[in-house]
Amino acid sequence: MSSVTGSLPSLRTAVARVVLAGLSSVLAPAAGAQEGQPAPPEPLTLPGAVDRALTANPTIGAERLGRAIRLAGVSVAGERLNPEVTIEVEKEAPKQAYAIAVPLELGGKRGKRVAVSEATLAVGDAELAAIVWQVRNDVRRSYFETLVAEARLEVLRDQRDLARRALGAAQARYEQGDAPRLDVLQVDLALNAAESEVTAAAGIVSAERARLDALLGLPLDAAPPLTTGLDPGGALVSAATLEQALTRSTELAVLDRRIEEQRARLVLARAARVPDVVPAATLTHDAQPEFTYGWRASLTMTVPLFATHAAGVTLEDATLQQLAAQRQAALARIAGEVTAATVSAESRRQAYLQYRDVILPQARQVEEMAQDAYRLGQSELAALLQTLRGTRDVRLRSLDILAQFQLGVADLEKAIGAPLP
Repeated sequence: MSSVTGSLPSLRTAVARVVLAGLSSVLAPAAGAQEGQPAPPEPLTLPGAVDRALTANPTIGAERLGRAIRLAGVSVAGERLNPEVTIEVEKEAPKQAYAIAVPLELGGKRGKRVAVSEATLAVGDAELAAIVWQVRNDVRRSYFETLVAEARLEVLRDQRDLARRALGAAQARYEQGDAPRLDVLQVDLALNAAESEVTAAAGIVSAERARLDALLGLPLDAAPPLTTGLDPGGALVSAATLEQALTRSTELAVLDRRIEEQRARLVLARAARVPDVVPAATLTHDAQPEFTYGWRASLTMTVPLFATHAAGVTLEDATLQQLAAQRQAALARIAGEVTAATVSAESRRQAYLQYRDVILPQARQVEEMAQDAYRLGQSELAALLQTLRGTRDVRLRSLDILAQFQLGVADLEKAIGAPLP
């Protein structure tokens, strides 16, 4: 008996070890599965989204490759003409002739070609900056469209939850004999309609998310949380936005670079009117009995008799005048668009502030009072449903105005050609 009693602690220890080993074998795969799960996406602010787009957007990446092409164009423009070597073997004296001719470009054509290529490089850089700005504008637009879509979804979900609570209240009143069966059916119909609207709104959110992810070079199902708020910010002043447009517009910058490029082309066209020369030296051999070795020199020049290249100068000068006129037209158009966009965006900002500060609080108060009145039997179901629809429409209308404001700011930045400070 004593031997059995003494073996009990060791038996308990063995059983505990077996149980712990079994638990470890069961829990280890679960822990490994948790470790293998992908980490949730990090929150994304609007500046963070823009920064990611500048490094990961495929459109910007493809456009940046064009700079290497334009740099190679500068090198090509700086190449010099190759000399020409001629070897002649004849039956008559002198029997051999070895000649070399070196074309010489006069009028500084090579330097002017390089200047044109460098101006073209500057145009490409300005166009790249314009594309980068367009992507930034697209990111802003898509970012806030996604935020507004999510806010609309949240409103519709709240409305669905209110319909569920109204259904519970109607069911309770029906069971107590204070309301007809029709009230329950009407609220159930409103709940089904709210469920349908939530489903449609969720699809819109997914579509906007996919569009934003594509702009940022993310997987289309990444869905990082967007943390920048929809607050409209400060007032927009036409004079300030117009001044910014005149000094920072990427469109005007591209036109300025094109005008500089065209001026370089005009200078090159004028240099093309200067004829080139080709000096040559020839060594002759075997002209017996007169001489064994001899030489001769020559100079070849194209005579500008028929083609004087005056038409090319006229062409480049007319193109330069057209570009200057296009810049003036763009300047006038940008001034009008910026002024109109500023006034429009500011009016929408003021309208949303009225909704945020006055109308929405009133709508929430009316909604709560209507629910309490119906629950206490002080109003009919029709009045409750009408109030719920009205407050939903007010909240959605406020989001529509906010969306119009954010898109108006995006239009304003597009007209300016640069982001607002």
